[in-house]
Amino acid sequence: MTKGISRRAFLSLAAAGFAAPVWANPPAKSLRPVLRPKGLGKVSAPGIDTLVRNAKVSGKLSVAVARVGSGEVLESFGAQSAQPPASVAKALTALYALHYLGGGHRFQTKVVATGPIKNGVVQGDLVLRGGGDPTLDTDGLADLARTLKATGVRGVSGRFLVWGGAMAQVARIDRKQPDHAGYNPAVSGLSLNYNRVHFEWKRSASGYVTTMDARTNKYRPAVSVAKMKVSNRDLPVYTYKAVGKEDHWTVARSALANGGARWLPVRQPELYAGDVFRTMARSHGIQLKAPKITQSAPRGTVMATHQSPDLRTILKGMLKYSTNITAEMVGMAASHARGAQVGSLKASANAMNAWAAETLGMRHAALVDHSGLGEASRMRADELASVLARAGQHEVLKPILKDIALRDGNGRVNKAHPLKVKAKTGTLYFVSALAGYISGPNNTELAFAIFGADVDARARLIGPDRERPKGSRTFNSRSKKLQQKLIERWAAVYRA
Repeated sequence: MTKGISRRAFLSLAAAGFAAPVWANPPAKSLRPVLRPKGLGKVSAPGIDTLVRNAKVSGKLSVAVARVGSGEVLESFGAQSAQPPASVAKALTALYALHYLGGGHRFQTKVVATGPIKNGVVQGDLVLRGGGDPTLDTDGLADLARTLKATGVRGVSGRFLVWGGAMAQVARIDRKQPDHAGYNPAVSGLSLNYNRVHFEWKRSASGYVTTMDARTNKYRPAVSVAKMKVSNRDLPVYTYKAVGKEDHWTVARSALANGGARWLPVRQPELYAGDVFRTMARSHGIQLKAPKITQSAPRGTVMATHQSPDLRTILKGMLKYSTNITAEMVGMAASHARGAQVGSLKASANAMNAWAAETLGMRHAALVDHSGLGEASRMRADELASVLARAGQHEVLKPILKDIALRDGNGRVNKAHPLKVKAKTGTLYFVSALAGYISGPNNTELAFAIFGADVDARARLIGPDRERPKGSRTFNSRSKKLQQKLIERWAAVYRA
């Protein structure tokens, strides 16, 4: 029994599929595969040592495969060497969020009036109250504005406030990433469009016309909290500076060509959402003042509520598209539900690490965030493979992981491949990870984790080298080929 867990708690965890692991300290490398049942014939497959040597991937590798159901680690390599998991960390975050919030949990964004309504006018402030919804978009704010109008509100005597205090606000997920990386936005309890703003440019007779908007398929409201200026230079392509309560960007004219568009991160999330809601309200005849941030949770009458999809649906999207902000927001929400003091992403990740040790037996999980974007995170493949293999986690996680295509010798997707893989990928420069499930002939069901990283190469990434580092494409290509060879080896050696 895991130290520090009561018998009653242990039994409840076991019933939920979170029982303590069946292994203790597996070897760093299996010397030979576990024998298969008699009568299945002998399978000749290259050892992991041979595959790794032939792959010529720099850095270190931590891999493991386990039998689904028991959680028994069948084979491992480099098990004592914890490696950066990159976005594979999101698989653990998904289990964490489901454990504390439940698959049916829905996040709520509300519009609150702090005073009574007289003749259609709120006698007090109107507050857009965030509830930690990572999927809130402009369409959702439009629905809130429409509902507000239906209540008869047409004006507000006081202020228009925005509140994102449902969770800690973070300026950026990882400070080492480029300022303009859309996958590295601010995080807040009130977040909109994954905290990204749409930048579009078109060449005109006098130069360029640029727009910054919060678009969806239905709407394209312009925003004032984010501004862009075209500058006569070659490099850097983008610069960013916070000016008061606005995001000020510049872009190099030489990088624009005739036209194009991209998403940029938002660093003023509450004001961004307030800016867009103000536009949506105005379209319904409701005039609001410019939004201001409030630090106090609003109290009053709820005038409109927008609900997110259920958590299981949110997590399926997160695992498919690897959305970092979703991972951070659901992770922090789970930490709050756990009762942890969450003042930063690292504090929340530490709460998840403690849960993983106590409940899953992952004693060496050391994550610094919930998305895997932070390169300082570490996981061991044998621990994760064992967790994924246990019945409870298998039943919960496998259905929401994405299908991973296997390829033929020419690199083309092989739709006729006898193996099916559902897994989570993880990619940073000089980091390539994959973890999930292998399904094969004869009802073969295996769980696996593969972490590969050249930490020294990452440490050398500075300045412009962080954008397109030399050798990173070769590392990634060789890593993916090795991952498939390992999967095919395990399916051949350990088939049912």
